[in-house]
Amino acid sequence: MTVNAILTIALKDLKLLARDKAGFFWVLLFPILMAVFFGAISSGGSGNRAAMPIAVVDKDGSPYARAFLSELKKSEALRVREADLDSARLLVRRGQLVAYVALWPGAGRSFGFGGDSAMIELGLDPSRRAEAGYLRGLVTAATFSTMRGQFSTGGSGREMIRQSLATLQTDLTRSPEERRRAAGVLNNLERFMVSLDSTEGAGDTTGAAATTAAGAGGPRIKVIDIAEEENGPRNAYEITFPSSVMWALIGVCMSFAISIVHERIRGTFLRLRLAPISRSQVLAGKGLAAFLAALGAATLLLVLAAVVFNVRITNPPALAVALVAAAFCFTGLMMLISVFGRTHSAVAGAGWAVLLVMSMTGGGMIPLIAMPAWMQSVSNFSLVKWGVLAVEGAIWRGFSAQEMAVPVGILLAAGVVGFAVGARALAGSEG
Repeated sequence: MTVNAILTIALKDLKLLARDKAGFFWVLLFPILMAVFFGAISSGGSGNRAAMPIAVVDKDGSPYARAFLSELKKSEALRVREADLDSARLLVRRGQLVAYVALWPGAGRSFGFGGDSAMIELGLDPSRRAEAGYLRGLVTAATFSTMRGQFSTGGSGREMIRQSLATLQTDLTRSPEERRRAAGVLNNLERFMVSLDSTEGAGDTTGAAATTAAGAGGPRIKVIDIAEEENGPRNAYEITFPSSVMWALIGVCMSFAISIVHERIRGTFLRLRLAPISRSQVLAGKGLAAFLAALGAATLLLVLAAVVFNVRITNPPALAVALVAAAFCFTGLMMLISVFGRTHSAVAGAGWAVLLVMSMTGGGMIPLIAMPAWMQSVSNFSLVKWGVLAVEGAIWRGFSAQEMAVPVGILLAAGVVGFAVGARALAGSEG
């Protein structure tokens, strides 16, 4: 008899799930869609991996610099543009570029190797450290490939060495021994590059030459952190805590959305409607509670970040505006999600699905370097991305008022639309 009772209850619950079309969709069909979605990402990752956007700053203006730029543009892993130094640094700080590569005056004469100082500067966004090593390898390979081209037929490398040798012979500031050693180095360099050029038919040796020479020192590349120079993050927590704030807002959003469904099912919402208060007052009260909870959770997280993890708040007024906008946005989203279904399972499934997709496409779960190009464009529709950007802009990116206006405006607009649509749908369902 006990077994029959258990089976009866189980069959009853399964029938209820099957009859709840929205809940059944999130239990079975949505996982299938997610499998197809990630399969598309994995299959497109090797052949359609997003090219890293960088800028090249040519302060040298030599034939070598132009050839170096051409080599970088040949790489399918890079999307190269030319810019002046100030513009390049600004674009990196805003996150629109992964990095910039600057060639300083004299890079052409030294083939990028320099003397006491680096002739090549690599400026990086500190939040994109995963790409740093890969990008430095591409720059190093382009340096050697360009140098080799300068010594091939028609290149300017041999002429530059001949000019340097002629200058050495008349350079009275150096001792005869110093001139002899310098001339020996130049002659050996020319013979080495000529020998590399002669082996071209036997295969591409540029990569091997680059690896060997890089092991001996390689081109002098100075790597700097642009955001650290311009109020950037001093530690990893200044990057991770803005994301944790978004997860706190997601948790508040789902908790209140499900509570509204719970009250509708148990009749609490109807009893509130029968009380001598208007529908707008009921919705405003629920919205205010969600807003205060979201704002409180975000504030506590950032206080913990500042006190325990040494997170620096560079612009407290801007941070306050960002938190208010983000909390308002997810309050509106909460009202919208609460009308996605009439049962707990439907609303919970739909709500978490929407918010998890927002987090993934906003860079919270999938690294940007692993995303195809089309997915990076989709990330602009993620409210999580704009929330993180607003908080980061106030914490370490040093956004101006004009720069803060974009993410804050998007968050506020999304909150208004979500609350209005959700409240209207909720009122319609109650008659």
